[in-house]
Amino acid sequence: MKTQDMNRNWIATAETLSHALPYLQRYDEAIIVIKLGGHAMGSDEAMDSFARDVVLMRQVGVNPVIVHGGGPMINAMLEKLGVKSEFVNGKRVTDKITVEVVEMVLSGLVNKRIVQAVNRQGGTAVGLSGKDANLMICDQTDPALGFVGTPSQMNPKLLTDLFAHEIIPVIAPIGAGRNGETYNVNGDTAAGAIAAALKADRLLLLTDVPGVKNAAGEVVTELTAEHIREMTRDGVIAGGMIPKTETALAAIEGGVRAVAILDGRAPNAVLLELFTEHGAGSLIRKG
Repeated sequence: MKTQDMNRNWIATAETLSHALPYLQRYDEAIIVIKLGGHAMGSDEAMDSFARDVVLMRQVGVNPVIVHGGGPMINAMLEKLGVKSEFVNGKRVTDKITVEVVEMVLSGLVNKRIVQAVNRQGGTAVGLSGKDANLMICDQTDPALGFVGTPSQMNPKLLTDLFAHEIIPVIAPIGAGRNGETYNVNGDTAAGAIAAALKADRLLLLTDVPGVKNAAGEVVTELTAEHIREMTRDGVIAGGMIPKTETALAAIEGGVRAVAILDGRAPNAVLLELFTEHGAGSLIRKG
């Protein structure tokens, strides 16, 4: 590379850092809950890139919380163990054997992989589930679905204690029942409940799509809760985007300042959303 080209690159980097200053100040000590799933968990390279971004966030004063899924890993383990699943209206029935496998995969294999990735990048991460310190108490969602839970009582003090020591929580979406049960919780739902309990500044839902699209197929960068409701009524928001936008609306109603739905496949998507003017994906506010 020519010296002139190198100088241009250095200048561009310096300008980017300079322009980020107002956003670094804006998010100082802010709580940012990130739902990690999809492509960002699919490869070691993507995981390392995500972990590096999270460590940078912590380094500049942000309090990140990672909540993760792990559906493909659960499916692979169930198949490996020969556990056959039943489905009701397209939803997996989580019986006692299945919920034990779910907890093993999410709280063990997946959770510790993320913790190690963050620690490799120089951060200090601790792996938890919703059962630790009764973080997430759940009620059964539907008896027909077995051990699937809906968060009903949140106790986030453990997380705020970790913030005070600059520790990054990594949370598996496993909830505790009131009578000793273990419940599998949808990852987006768990992230929304945790964000609301913390009154987080942002909930970032990382997906495998660029954001919420309008009828023309274009990503809408800013939306209000009413826009989301209208687009859902009109059938513009459909399929897998419905539960994500429902999570966003519930989080906002619970006290989260704003929710961003963004493409976790994009390099540095979290940093682009927080620390640049144009952001990334779709930002949803109350109105």
